[in-house]
Amino acid sequence: MPTAIAVTSADLALPPQDQRTLPAVVLSDLDRRPLEQVLAEVTGLLETHGHLVVVYSAAVPAAVERRLHTVRSLLESDRIALFKPELPPLGVAVLARQLRQLASCDLSPGVLASAGRLLTHYVHAGALLGSVARLDRVPVDLKAHAKSWLPGSQFAVVAHPQPQLVRLGGSGGAGRQGGSGNLRSPGDPRNPGSPGSPAPALTGPEFATWMLTAKGQLQSDWVTNTLGPAWKVQGLRETALPAESAAWWGTGKLIEFCSYLPDLSVLYQLVGSVRQGVCHWCGIDVIGDRCVFCSATAPPPPVQHHQLTAG
Repeated sequence: MPTAIAVTSADLALPPQDQRTLPAVVLSDLDRRPLEQVLAEVTGLLETHGHLVVVYSAAVPAAVERRLHTVRSLLESDRIALFKPELPPLGVAVLARQLRQLASCDLSPGVLASAGRLLTHYVHAGALLGSVARLDRVPVDLKAHAKSWLPGSQFAVVAHPQPQLVRLGGSGGAGRQGGSGNLRSPGDPRNPGSPGSPAPALTGPEFATWMLTAKGQLQSDWVTNTLGPAWKVQGLRETALPAESAAWWGTGKLIEFCSYLPDLSVLYQLVGSVRQGVCHWCGIDVIGDRCVFCSATAPPPPVQHHQLTAG
């Protein structure tokens, strides 16, 4: 049986991207169910699938994360990988689905689990927000915080791979805040989002992607009508907003978006192009410098000692 890919709530289990996408295992209510029940469920998954990869958001309740580590510790198993990518909840759901696509291929459990870290680099995740007053996942300066109190203010934010923030004004003006943390004002000649421009500039992917959106309590068509065409997305779909999104973004007034690689053949080619190694601790095949099952890191290369000879 293929490696099981699990998520911690049903709203992170997206519909299949294609016919080969395997179903997600939903480990729901981990912090509410009796520990014995959760242990039995995970044990059954390991007996059926051999290995289990749990993908979860940084906004998951602390009690859920503690329960995951408790279960892994009590079972004393190096066949359980706990993966918490630095992505917003919708991006986590997309990444989990990509792993579900790859689980149908001839990848070893270690390579499949390691692929999550690789594919994270190809996910562009952000949101359109009604306020950034409580946003702590992306650098926000005092000007942007102050603008949050103005009626009708909206902010387009990219959290990954590079933090970006663009203020959308009611009149179409925009100010941009990049990695430097400086909010550019409307009319700034350096600002591609100045009045008269069709769209404030959010740097998007340099490769063909699809986009997935999820609406919260904010009403706007900016993501679908402006951002999607600006990023030249090849397809656009909508899903329900994950319950953890409001906590991650600091507001329920949002529309979350995520652009991603949808094609299984492209995902498989990316993973296959990376050099594979063997974990020196548990012996499983991996890509990258860290085993996601036992958490061992690759040992440093041996130091070469050069013997000096008399001249």
